[in-house]
Amino acid sequence: MTAAGGVDVQSIYERRFADTLAFRREMWGVLCRGFFQRHVSETATVVEIGAGYCEFINNIRARRKIAVDLNPDTRRHAGADVEVILSSTSRMATLDDGVADVVFASNFLEHLTREDILATLREVRRVLTPRGQFLILQPNIRYCREDYWQFFDHITPLCERSLSEALETTGFTVQYLLGRFLPFTTQGRLPNSIALLKLYLQIPPVWRIFGQQSFFIATPRG
Repeated sequence: MTAAGGVDVQSIYERRFADTLAFRREMWGVLCRGFFQRHVSETATVVEIGAGYCEFINNIRARRKIAVDLNPDTRRHAGADVEVILSSTSRMATLDDGVADVVFASNFLEHLTREDILATLREVRRVLTPRGQFLILQPNIRYCREDYWQFFDHITPLCERSLSEALETTGFTVQYLLGRFLPFTTQGRLPNSIALLKLYLQIPPVWRIFGQQSFFIATPRG
């Protein structure tokens, strides 16, 4: 399975996450319970784009859960209550207009070209209900520029300003923006500790020191 530029994403991810999958599953359980669930109703239909190993969509509580990714491994990692669609996010033809109450993306848009980012944002707007929300967790090049390019499949640098502009250009309004939230990677400045992560989530002032990813909530405009 290849992405833009012929990159074999499946092989890259197998190598990158082989030793951290168990920790990442536990980490996302904490993140969903401790932060993201407050933005997702348990009666919602939730679509995760670029779902990868389904750490978010498996852990979030919702009435209907859908994972979208090109990687065939996504089927193997999805929970029994998750529908999997193997598709490009720039053309999610199997998803009806207005089907989703929430669309979620984490560490995904930087893997796309600018053209595919805009096409993906337009598709997200199409599948969202008029009152739906697009939740984005996104590495911020302004705060992690030394590490951003350590990943071979990163294509487009984004910060909170450039992504806000892209969202507004494609028909969204940014309702909430947290410029600094989580560290960049699980191999970053904080040790792999679930106890420390739980503590971190409870102390927002610390986010301004260690946060290298931004969190957005955007809604369809008009």
